[in-house]
Amino acid sequence: MTLLSAPSVTIQRLRAASDSLRANFFFLPAVAVVVAFVAARLLVGVEAGDWVGRSTVDSARSVLSTTAAATITFASITFSVSLLIMQQGSSQFSPRVIHVLARDPFNRRVIALVVGTFTYCLVSLQRVRGPLAEGGEEVVPELAVAVGLLLGVLAVLAVVAAINHTSRKMDVSVILAGIVAEATAVPAEPSTDDRFHIAPAAAAPTAEGQPVTVVRFDTDGWVQQIDRRGLLALTDPGSTIRLDTDPGRYAIRGTALCTIWPAVTDDRLNEITADARRRVHVGSTRTMSEDPGYGIRQLVDVALRALSPGINDPTTAQDAIFHLGTVLVARLTSPPAPTAYGDDQDRHLLTPHALTDDELAELALAELRGATRNLPTVAI
Repeated sequence: MTLLSAPSVTIQRLRAASDSLRANFFFLPAVAVVVAFVAARLLVGVEAGDWVGRSTVDSARSVLSTTAAATITFASITFSVSLLIMQQGSSQFSPRVIHVLARDPFNRRVIALVVGTFTYCLVSLQRVRGPLAEGGEEVVPELAVAVGLLLGVLAVLAVVAAINHTSRKMDVSVILAGIVAEATAVPAEPSTDDRFHIAPAAAAPTAEGQPVTVVRFDTDGWVQQIDRRGLLALTDPGSTIRLDTDPGRYAIRGTALCTIWPAVTDDRLNEITADARRRVHVGSTRTMSEDPGYGIRQLVDVALRALSPGINDPTTAQDAIFHLGTVLVARLTSPPAPTAYGDDQDRHLLTPHALTDDELAELALAELRGATRNLPTVAI
């Protein structure tokens, strides 16, 4: 059973890694540096015709060194702009909107292009050699110089585009639309088939009078993803697992992760415990990958911050409430979150802590109703 469900663990880890990389400012530029290094090494040895233009040793060095110096300056500008938008978004709207801002791929691609150009020019510059150097023959990689010049021009245009993109990104409606896009893309439930399907909770055997096994968290953090299909496949046919957590909840070391009945035998206890923990991914931050309430939490936070005495911006609060309506309508017109799953071997997985429609509505509206009691226009 463990072997059969192993691919789902791999998929879960890949999804977690993909979600982490989408907000990582290091990965894409690092890849660009490696690609630029290899490309420079390859192109400096390629002979080119007159169509790329002729260069002298001095002109090649001048072009490559100037481009390298300029692009490293562009990199600092792009980094500064990216950090500025995160700081502004955190202070003016909510610290939780940084999640959406950091996942914007545009600035990361610009940074990758800029640092890649810098690396390419440095490596190409190393291969330029004058006639008085050791070896006695000048080396002017004309194709590499032409490509470096082209990359320099593209880097300049990319930085200008990044500044334009950032100016638009600071529009509160654009930030809110990004939150809505991610929140409405969260799957309401895992995919099902004949072997793993939604089942009525009443069909599962109760734990009354039966010995149970409680699997507990061995770490702290936010529950980001749960492999429900894999959890169901852990135990023997006829068993029931009750999931005592859900994506979006905070896990505390030593608290219950899930409860299994009948109790797991002693010879399989360590194996089942380790497998169950692997199928519940816990991270340091909350994400939207399987958490429909996080997008609502972000929008509510933006509205509450706008209504605070320090900001006092009812128009932004109204904008957040309008976007909040989009998320609520998308969720409330979808089938409610299942509270139980089953398979073809009479195993059951109970999910009593899944976020209900009533809880979503309360999360979206309860705090705002109190905050808008003195602002009839926003309250309406």
